[in-house]
Amino acid sequence: MSAYLIADITVTDQERYEDYKKLAPPAIAAYGGKYVARGGKSEKLEGSWDPNRIVILEFESTEKAKQFIDSPEYKEARDLRHKTATSNMIVVEGL
Repeated sequence: MSAYLIADITVTDQERYEDYKKLAPPAIAAYGGKYVARGGKSEKLEGSWDPNRIVILEFESTEKAKQFIDSPEYKEARDLRHKTATSNMIVVEGL
């Protein structure tokens, strides 16, 4: 069953975050992930959530998404993201 990793990211160091954006895609691909949305325009329709930069990744399963986030291939990028942004992230099973 497909799973979607959804992140709401607030970038605090745009210049260094650009390096993160170069490092992340190969690690995502290594775990079979693909971008569904990557920082495109978002618009609030209901509620109080006011997201910043939304990223949605699709993986073949929740387990693959979890393997990716904790993977050695993603470690350098993840460490850089933690230094250049704050994030809220979930994984949700698809239909």
